[in-house]
Amino acid sequence: MLPETLPRPPAIALDEYRARRRALMDALPAGSAVMLPAASLVTRSNDSDYPFRQNSDFHYLTGFPEPDALLLLLPGREAGESVLFCPDKDPLLEAWTGIRIGAEAAVARYGVDQAFANAERDGRLSELLDGRQALYLPLDDAAAVASAEGIRLMLKARARQGARPPEAFADVAPLIHEQRLIKSEAELALMRHAARISAQAHVRAMRVARPGLHEYQLQAELEHEFRWQGGSGPAYGTIVGGGANACVLHYVENAARLEADTLVLIDAGAEFDGYAGDITRTFPVSGRFSEAQRALYDVVLTAQERAVAAVRPGVTLSEIHQGVVRDLTHGLIELGLLAGEVEARIDDASYKRFYLHSTSHWLGLDVHDVGGYRHDGTPRQLVPGMVLTVEPGLYIPDDDDIPADLRGTGIRIEDDVAVTVEGHEVLTAAVPKRADEIEALMAKE
Repeated sequence: MLPETLPRPPAIALDEYRARRRALMDALPAGSAVMLPAASLVTRSNDSDYPFRQNSDFHYLTGFPEPDALLLLLPGREAGESVLFCPDKDPLLEAWTGIRIGAEAAVARYGVDQAFANAERDGRLSELLDGRQALYLPLDDAAAVASAEGIRLMLKARARQGARPPEAFADVAPLIHEQRLIKSEAELALMRHAARISAQAHVRAMRVARPGLHEYQLQAELEHEFRWQGGSGPAYGTIVGGGANACVLHYVENAARLEADTLVLIDAGAEFDGYAGDITRTFPVSGRFSEAQRALYDVVLTAQERAVAAVRPGVTLSEIHQGVVRDLTHGLIELGLLAGEVEARIDDASYKRFYLHSTSHWLGLDVHDVGGYRHDGTPRQLVPGMVLTVEPGLYIPDDDDIPADLRGTGIRIEDDVAVTVEGHEVLTAAVPKRADEIEALMAKE
């Protein structure tokens, strides 16, 4: 019997893409334009490419899925304010690469005002940008900057004929990233779906885990679920760390054998229509926590649940993190891994031996999504529509001064949380995280 397939949420509507472009143009100074390139194919080896993944900013403004495209936004242009250059229609090439959308279909399917084949790009760009005072583009993209500089020099050379080159380049990324920080209802629907797929994959991994399997076999179970449910695959490199490997924050080898009496940490999430899920769960390979493992696990769980409960409008990520640090430090003292008073151990940062990272990051089209963490020089307050992770952890080194039953133990618990008007919504609640629930799930198999 085939596994259940979840119903897909609606795709982002064309009107929403138009509204995003309109909002960006409204944020520009008068006389400005935007030039934003799509991603290109990246060679994996010889003539084999990595699977294509669109640039997140380009996807956010267009939804256009092909490489080597270019978007121009030209506020006030009578012939059309949004212009897309896209790969040419070439029947011979398409026999190898698949059917290209083409300029004519791009207008109807993606809601831009005009579209042209890339073969026309060089001849049209200087004409379209003539007279624009400032050109906004991604300044960290060397190829885009070089292209813009070429256009500027071309127009400057025609100044006697009346051409007016852009007087300045400016970074478009901060403007787009402020927009992306607040998710629409349509985006939240896609993120709920990515979270649900991710949760089912984690449950599946818990059900099949047992001593003697290898980390990559749990990775295979996770990523099978991602693809089975229509995701494009993992939103980032899947982490499956058994035993002491869980203490390596970005462990990706996933090659070791899973041993009895150890925990396994899985940090994995599906990508769906460009949006990322991001879940971490830690559970016993054999299905039962030892007394010491459970005591440490409950310290992390208490901190994580209190942090999730704190998510609401007006709170800052800094305040949430400070609460986690206090809870974890208290727990470390209770377990004898630290000594003294909580505030003293926070002040001297000795807790950082066991807790190395921040509690949260933004989530969206990128797993570490864009948007500033500070606003006007102070920590940014949460507002409805933001989505963040809550992921405290403890990582106990394999050192001589550590109790033997905790050495080399890593525990992290992570959920995806959307900020709502009333408080918050946990998008990843479908995968258990309390020790009793985990043991009960694993006992059924």
